Amino acid sequence: MPDGPALTTRLLDADTWPDFAALVEANNGVWGGCWCMGFHAEGFANPPSAEANRAAKEAHARAGTVHQVLVYDGDDVVGWAQFGRPPELPNIKNRAAYERELDRLPDWRIACIFTGSKHRGRGVARAAVEGALAEIAAAGGGLVEAYPEQEADRPPQRGAYFQTGPESLYAGFGFERVRKIAKWRWVMRREV
Repeated sequence: MPDGPALTTRLLDADTWPDFAALVEANNGVWGGCWCMGFHAEGFANPPSAEANRAAKEAHARAGTVHQVLVYDGDDVVGWAQFGRPPELPNIKNRAAYERELDRLPDWRIACIFTGSKHRGRGVARAAVEGALAEIAAAGGGLVEAYPEQEADRPPQRGAYFQTGPESLYAGFGFERVRKIAKWRWVMRREV
């Protein structure tokens, strides 16, 4: 990572909303205007609307009904990790396959991570997951799941393919594979 301020984290809330919004807007609404709403119980706006997704996310931030760690480089948000309890984030990728062999719901999920396009390769995703795990521990901990993409033995991927993060990132935090739910996606778990 280049010299400069260390990466820090803060939760998304009414005070940090403008910082979050600035990063999303700088990245064209993130993956087609999702505004990090896809995993929430209400999901994406229907019909599709970046403006409606933005309004829904802002309402969550102002009401305190979202768990999301923002990663700051100085005064600028450069990425995040969204986490929450299963009722808060029920819309995980490959949900039908996930539910087929479900032995127990986790206490917490890390649903997605994002790093701004100009900040990749600098440890932002690692700081985001580390921040999310610290917040989960502060809230009492428990079983945490993530649903990352396998990197080994497949063609190189980037961007939206890794919106749930690469497997190696979670393995570095002690998450272990539990079961496969798609060709390249795994359920990984760790107690916090």
